Amino acid sequence: MFVGKAFLLSCNQNEIIDFIYDLKGKIMRGDTIAAIATALSNSGIGIVRMSGEESLKIIDKVYQSKHGGKVLSQMSSHTIHYGFICDDEKIIDEVMVAIMKAPHSYTMEDTVEINCHGGTLVMKRILETVIKYGARPADPGEFTKRAFLNGRIDLSQAESVIDVINARNDFALDSSIHQLRGNVREKIKNLRAGIIHEIAYIESALDDPEHISLDGFGEQLHLTIGKIAKEIEELLSVSENGELMKEGIRTVIVGKPNAGKSSLMNVLVGRERAIVTDTPGTTRDVLEEQINLDGILLHVIDTAGIRDTKERIEQIGVEKAKEYIEKSDLVIYVVDSSVDLDKNDEDILKLLQNHKVLILLNKSDLSQLISEDVLRQKLSQQKLSFPMISISAKQETGIEKLKNTIQEMFFSGEITANEEIIITNVRQKSALQSALQSLKLVEQSIENQMPEDFYSIDLMDAYEKLGNITGETVEEDLVNEIFSKFCMGK
Repeated sequence: MFVGKAFLLSCNQNEIIDFIYDLKGKIMRGDTIAAIATALSNSGIGIVRMSGEESLKIIDKVYQSKHGGKVLSQMSSHTIHYGFICDDEKIIDEVMVAIMKAPHSYTMEDTVEINCHGGTLVMKRILETVIKYGARPADPGEFTKRAFLNGRIDLSQAESVIDVINARNDFALDSSIHQLRGNVREKIKNLRAGIIHEIAYIESALDDPEHISLDGFGEQLHLTIGKIAKEIEELLSVSENGELMKEGIRTVIVGKPNAGKSSLMNVLVGRERAIVTDTPGTTRDVLEEQINLDGILLHVIDTAGIRDTKERIEQIGVEKAKEYIEKSDLVIYVVDSSVDLDKNDEDILKLLQNHKVLILLNKSDLSQLISEDVLRQKLSQQKLSFPMISISAKQETGIEKLKNTIQEMFFSGEITANEEIIITNVRQKSALQSALQSLKLVEQSIENQMPEDFYSIDLMDAYEKLGNITGETVEEDLVNEIFSKFCMGK
């Protein structure tokens, strides 16, 4: 079918969407899926969702209006109706049913949401009923997958949906919301547009050298690619911080027995999580907690005190502590400032080389035998330099400075997503790195004065790698893997 430009210009946005939907027809529509969209636990409200071309027919079979006579498939889109869900003549529950007709729905398919009472049994009964009359159980993430396959959202937006659900701090939530609104999609779209323009010029020049010249093109392409590469590098430069803010900082608390590690853990958690006694070696195994410190998510592990010991159980705890140090993003070394340093401290300092470390001089409420100057001198002997804070876990002093220091160690400026594009997804980061590598190969080819068709190969590779982020060049297996991680009903 030929569609004139004048026709498209005369249509509003909704008419264009309707037109595209009609063109795709059966390609966009599949069987009808159903799932419980709310948590499967007793609550005030529960939602059973259906999507697909049979949704309206199915709801007509199981819905009975409070006052009779209503056929929901004949009602206007985006309306809600009060009545009952029935299996034959048996009423299952009193409900409110929302109707959203294609393509103006989350999946761009006919969608029905049954708002029922939030009991686990009643939700299951309603789901069983709509399945009985023609729906099938949805796979995890299948509603969002259909939204992606039907073109309503791209893959970066789809991934941000699960990130919104799983967000564990304000930064992660704000960043996910911005991606859901399409800021990553627009950025990648612009980068790809710049690359494909250069590919098209090269191909056109190679096909028609008499009319399109490539003289001096290498120098101009080098400038263009340099600008695109710089934009990708800027995205990558903040991606590590984005991952830390989203996933959390793996933090290990270490120190000698009775240094106050468990007391610090309890202060950070805000409750008596660890047993605290005056007896050294109380903590034998690791304790793990997630802590939100003013927007900074920490995965905190309190380890056994590190010292030479002949007791087998304590030895195992010490070995575990050493293993966790190697896997950490941050090591908090707690020093008892009321006692002198000894060989155990020297052994601990040897473990901290090549790690990001924050030293806490604990028990500042007692007489001090170890000062910051003394400890810094000890560090300098081993060519080490770490930030250092005096605290009292018992009196909870110095904790605010602890928070600020961690922020300074990992993040620059205020912790906020703002409107900045921050890549927090490992898959997207990997695609950006691959695209950047391909662009660097283009620059190398230009410097080596290689033929122009060499440029096209690596330019196309960068174009496709960026397309993986939005899902325009992604393979089906990867799509299935991504959506399999979603919760049921989303």
